[in-house]
Amino acid sequence: MKPVETRLARLALKGDQRAFAEIVDMYKDKLYHLAFRMTGNRQEAEDVVQETFLRVYKNLDRYDQNQKFSTWIYRIATNLCIDRLRKRRAVYSLDAESADHEGLDGYAMLPSDDRTPESELLLSETQRLIQESIATLPIKYKSVMILRYLQDLSLQEISDVLDMPVTTIKTRVHRGREFLRKKLEHKL
Repeated sequence: MKPVETRLARLALKGDQRAFAEIVDMYKDKLYHLAFRMTGNRQEAEDVVQETFLRVYKNLDRYDQNQKFSTWIYRIATNLCIDRLRKRRAVYSLDAESADHEGLDGYAMLPSDDRTPESELLLSETQRLIQESIATLPIKYKSVMILRYLQDLSLQEISDVLDMPVTTIKTRVHRGREFLRKKLEHKL
C-alpha cells in the first residue's frame, strides 16, 4: 500500500483539487518552519512555501512514486531557500540582527508549569543565541543542521533531500555541530 501522500499526488495529477489541498495542509507548517529557520525571515519563508507548492503542482508528473513524497517536497523547499540565501548573500549579512526579533520559534511560547519570568528570559535568550549561531553557519552546514535537528530528518532522508552521500551528510553534521559548539561555548 502506497503512503497517503503518494495517493494524493496521483489524484492531484489527475486534476483533483481537494487532493492537492490536502497535500498543502499536510506540509504547509512543516515547510514554513524549515524555510523560516533557513532564511530567518517570515516573509521570505512564506514566499518559499508558496513557491514550493507552485513547483510541486507544476511538476507532479515528475514525482517518482518509488521515492518518499516528503523527501521530494523537502528537496524543493530546501533548494529554494538555498537559492534565496545565495542571492542575498552579497547584499545582506547572514548574522545581522533581525529588526523585529523573529528568532523565537513556537516552542518558546508553550506554557509550562515550572516556568518563571527568569527562566523564560533565560530560555528565550538561549534560543536567540542558538538561532543567531545557526544563521551564521555556511549554507552547506546550515541546511543540514536545520533538516537534522529542527526538522528531525534522518541522515538518509537528508541525503535524499540534498542528493548527497550519507557520508557527506555525516561530515557536515559533525562540522556544523563543531562550528556551533565553538560559537556558543563562551556565550552559554
